Amino acid sequence: MIVIGIAGGTGSGKTTVVRKIIQSLPDNSVVVLSQDNYYRDLSHLPLNERLETNFDEPAAFEWELLIEHIKQLKEGKTIEQPTYTYVTCTRNAETIRVEPKKVVIIEGILALTSEELRNMMNIKVFVDADCDDRLIRVISRDIVERGRTVNKVIERYQEVLKPMHQQHIEPTKQFADIIIPQGGHNHVAIDILTNYIAKILD
Repeated sequence: MIVIGIAGGTGSGKTTVVRKIIQSLPDNSVVVLSQDNYYRDLSHLPLNERLETNFDEPAAFEWELLIEHIKQLKEGKTIEQPTYTYVTCTRNAETIRVEPKKVVIIEGILALTSEELRNMMNIKVFVDADCDDRLIRVISRDIVERGRTVNKVIERYQEVLKPMHQQHIEPTKQFADIIIPQGGHNHVAIDILTNYIAKILD
């Protein structure tokens, strides 16, 4: 089993990179664990407090569960991956049954933060992108998927996303084996990465 960690700022193109990796490998050989699904459940807090939560710092994630799930997959066990909704900032009752595959991808803004988790990875990737490009993607996504207004998204970007990116996300670039500039548009870097994965699998 190959474990790949893919980190990078919000809106950097991580999901596009993951999709292109999956497309380049044999069917049914890859499983993706989205770090977003491992946000801590905030159902015990009032909604207004949940909506003001900082989701861009390490404390927002349940690292223990994510690490335990990776260990179980490595042992050939099936896991129940949690699911999360940003609309209410709570964990759903539904889970996703995940079976062990040849390639496990952990994708998230802070996927390279935990030393214990990094030590379980065979390949560590940081997807980089211009901050203006990331902001445009964040505005488009948060309005459509999370029901936020443009002003609210920009306010959150200035007060939370940008400073948290500089404090917590950008520093994890030092742990990456591969850095992909220009996000999902860097076809050369993605081809190099997918060819390397295929070589290991062979």
